[in-house]
Amino acid sequence: MAIAASLALTAGLSACSSGSDDEDAPLEDSYTYATDTSFVPFEFKKDGKYVGFDIDLITAVADEAGFELKQEVTNFDGIIPGLQTGSFDLAVAGISITDERKQTIDFSDPYYKSGLILGVPNDNDDIKSIDDLDGKTVATRLGSTSAAYIEDNIKGADAKTYEQLDQAYLAVESGSADAVLYDQPNVAYYIRTEGEDKLKMVGDLLEAQDYGIAISKDNPNLVKAVNEALATIKDDGTYADMYKKWFGEEPPADD
Repeated sequence: MAIAASLALTAGLSACSSGSDDEDAPLEDSYTYATDTSFVPFEFKKDGKYVGFDIDLITAVADEAGFELKQEVTNFDGIIPGLQTGSFDLAVAGISITDERKQTIDFSDPYYKSGLILGVPNDNDDIKSIDDLDGKTVATRLGSTSAAYIEDNIKGADAKTYEQLDQAYLAVESGSADAVLYDQPNVAYYIRTEGEDKLKMVGDLLEAQDYGIAISKDNPNLVKAVNEALATIKDDGTYADMYKKWFGEEPPADD
């Protein structure tokens, strides 16, 4: 599989395939996919290239479906606009499947179950759940479902959003924010690595969410091919192998 990686911090830097209204139409030889600048362990830069669960997943899907990939890396809040304008054909970036997003883009079948969790400083015993956030500053990522959740569900809290997720964690560690709210696998990974002995998770898992491969509208043939490839790599053990590689455990039985 040939993957040409390039950095695109604004949408519209690449020419993508033309869509087809027929789900049985032949696929293009190659498609451009977008991924996030850093969302460990799903995608992050290591030794000069992007690696992670999402990168392994989209590569395996493309191999199975029979098309090549061109990679574009952008900030998370630029991914969905890029799909809408046709700058990207697909995207993998821990993108939650929501009814609002489905109005403007399509999704594959779910490939990962997630949810939101609070992270607070290790020595903070006052914040035990979202009920304790009145008057508090909660850090999260710009354009994320976490930011929307804070605005819609945590009354009295002030959402402080950042383009880069690392900035949200650092805000909590430095004291400029009281807590961080984000996807549980990322918060857990950060605490196991860079945030060890600095942060802890508190409260219940919120907003159970499924991640899906995002696909630009009017590509039913690509949606069908991606879903068929996803089903195949789950059946043949490829998905389980990459899940264990990045999360250290077997995938849930219903995945």
